[in-house]
Order: sequence, then structure tokens, then C-alpha cells
Amino acid sequence: MPIRPENRGRYPADWPQISLDIRTNRAAGRCECLGECGRGTHDGRCPNLNGGLAYGTGSKVVLTVAHLDHQPEHSDPANLRALCQACHLHYDRDHHRQTAAATRRAAIEAAGQLTITEETTR
Repeated sequence: MPIRPENRGRYPADWPQISLDIRTNRAAGRCECLGECGRGTHDGRCPNLNGGLAYGTGSKVVLTVAHLDHQPEHSDPANLRALCQACHLHYDRDHHRQTAAATRRAAIEAAGQLTITEETTR
């Protein structure tokens, strides 16, 4: 997953090496998801291999590294998991909803419009 520019400073300086090590050495190029993504597409470990064709869709697999607690500052290997892009997006779906909602609220408030709370109390 690409790192958003505003979050780059939250990652350790050696993140590229950490990510590469997790994807290539520990995961051996295979998605490490054991179903915690919630997609329900695989029993046991996800079969997707980096650079191969994705199980079920046939799209090209890109292996990424997910922070299980969604905190880039916490880059201990126990908090990291090599996930194919589909498992990673599914694993992060609730987190993405929350951050998207916060971004929308901030944009509305910055534009000087009513906050969601103010709208519901009128």
C-alpha cells in the first residue's frame, strides 16, 4: 500500500528494508493472512503469491506489509503481516472508513460549514 505523504514521518527510516524482509524472508513471497482479513475466500493461509495471479480474481498480486494495530510507529515484526493487496484492504476496511469520515468532517469544518453535531441538534 502506498504511504500517504502526511504519514511518511510516522514510519521508521529503515521501513523499506523492514518491509522487504517481512515480504521476502519471513513470508517467502506469500500472503500471510490466515483469514483475519474477513474476506472468507480462503481456508488456512491465503494462497496468493507476490507477482502471481490472485486467487479468485486473476489480477496481479502485490504483496504489502500491514501494521496489525494500524500504527506505523509500531514496526515490531510481531505487529507486521505480509498481506496481498486484497487481504490488506479488507483487513483495513474499518480503519479506512474511520479515517475517511474524519477527513470529511475536517474538510467541512475547515470550510466553515456546520459540524455534523450542530446539524443534528437543529
